[in-house]
Amino acid sequence: MSVPPWDRTVSLLEDEEYFDLVDGEGRILGKAPRRICHSRPGLLHQVVHLHVINEEDQIFLQKRSLAKQIQPGKWDTAVGGHVQSGENIESALKREAEEELGLNSFKALALARYLWESEVESELVYMFATRTSQLPRINRAEISEGKFWRIREIREARSKGILTPNLEFEFDILLKQLFKEG
Repeated sequence: MSVPPWDRTVSLLEDEEYFDLVDGEGRILGKAPRRICHSRPGLLHQVVHLHVINEEDQIFLQKRSLAKQIQPGKWDTAVGGHVQSGENIESALKREAEEELGLNSFKALALARYLWESEVESELVYMFATRTSQLPRINRAEISEGKFWRIREIREARSKGILTPNLEFEFDILLKQLFKEG
C-alpha cells in the first residue's frame, strides 16, 4: 500500500528540527525549521558554544566534518550546537557537550552573548568555557577530529584560514576574560 504524497509531507515535517526564533535579548518570537533558518539570514535563532580548557591552559578545538553545510573542514570551538525549540540554554549546552565530546559533568562559565550574522544565517550565540581534566571523547558522526591547542598555536593558525570566523572572534574574548591578555 503506498502512502499518499500529502502523508509523506506531513511525516517529513514532523521529523524536521525546529529552532525558536528570538530577538536580540533571546525572547522567543516564533519558530522555524532548520532548513529555513539556514537559508534566510535575519531569522535569529540561538546556539551554544563551549570552550574546553585543560589544566595546562590548552584549548580543545574540533575540526568540522567536510559534510557540514557551514564552514566544513575548519577548526572550531570544542562544542557548538543549536538550541532546539522549547529547550533552554543550559539543557542545550549539556546535550551538545555530551553528544559531541562525551562531557557530562562540568561547570560552565558564561562568557558572552553576541549576535553573529553570515550570508547563510543569523545566530544569537551563548558562549561558555569550562576547565576540565576529563579527556574529550570525539563523536565521529559530529566531528572529524579534535585536539588541544596551545594559545600560541591558535594565534599562528589565524593567518592560515583554517579557523572558523566564530572561533577567531571568540578567541579574543577568551584571551581577555580567561587569560587576561589584550
